[in-house]
Amino acid sequence: MQRVIVIGAGIAGAAVFFALARRGADVTLVDDGAAGQATAASAGIIQPWSSSATGAYVDLYMAGAAYYPELLSQLAAAGITRTDYRRSGGLIVHRDPAELDAAEALLEDRRAEHGEAMGRVERIGGARARELFPPLAEGLDALLVEGGGRVDGRTLCDALIAAGRALGGTVRGGAAALRGDTEVVVDGETLSADAVVVATGAWTHALFTGLGLDIPVQPQRGQITHLRVEGVDTAAWPSVFPLSHHYLVAFDHGRVAVGATRESEAGFDARVTAQGQLEVLRDALSVAPGLADATVIETRVGLRPLADGGTPVVGAVPGMPGLFVATGYGAGGLTMGPLLGDLLARSVLGESIRMLDATAPRPASGI
Repeated sequence: MQRVIVIGAGIAGAAVFFALARRGADVTLVDDGAAGQATAASAGIIQPWSSSATGAYVDLYMAGAAYYPELLSQLAAAGITRTDYRRSGGLIVHRDPAELDAAEALLEDRRAEHGEAMGRVERIGGARARELFPPLAEGLDALLVEGGGRVDGRTLCDALIAAGRALGGTVRGGAAALRGDTEVVVDGETLSADAVVVATGAWTHALFTGLGLDIPVQPQRGQITHLRVEGVDTAAWPSVFPLSHHYLVAFDHGRVAVGATRESEAGFDARVTAQGQLEVLRDALSVAPGLADATVIETRVGLRPLADGGTPVVGAVPGMPGLFVATGYGAGGLTMGPLLGDLLARSVLGESIRMLDATAPRPASGI
């Protein structure tokens, strides 16, 4: 039985942990509970098909969405049924019909390969859009993407970790440091394994520095505010995408998440700021003024791991047999994380996975 240590319990690490445990590995998950984990703050959107991204990133993004039914089946087989995932649809909105024409054309271009997961795409009027998401402003044109979904990042990570433990994996808290490619020091105790997977998000670069390695990933602060629409059942509301950097995602019990900022100069500062709060609420109310009277519940802050070049960094570290990395998912972690975790687990256990070729770490300074 292969022994594997996974460092980091966000979506990247939790997915690898579950996938390894499901395949019979002796796997230990280590996490230090640092504030600012991206997964814990994520809005949980599963709607990659209208993304303006191209290349390997968008390929992984769309494949990740298509993987969700398989993931849910795997979790159910392990006795875990709650993920707070729902295929509630995605509503793309804009005041300029020409912008929606372009979005619709992009979706149709991607339908041949990804149509089953995407589902039906329908151009609907503003009145129909407000029936589906009542707080929306008048004068918006809209596209409804049937396959759009959402998931609660905290619940999904808990589900993956619980399933991994049910299958024999172990979890421990503590700050980890790398010692070579198959040893990890956790709060002064040295743990040995056949392989180590580093899935520490925005903190990955710092963890590798002690080995003289360069994993080019930097933090990007995202502030996401959660509102409550009192006395309204929001469970079936679709997520809203205004063809911009911001969005609105409805959950059960009147909760609507609105965001998010993209602050690449904030470093590891995981604070809620006045400017960030202003930006998030201003953007949300410009699209959905009907939310003006909603209660502000909380603002969550996550430090997204952004990789240089934009493509996730997943695979074996060159020159370090037994050492693997999974990071750089940016804002797409909850969509692509479960699929990449499964693929990386297979790679750790000796399979050759072609889909990881475009994401594998490249030799850089120190490697």
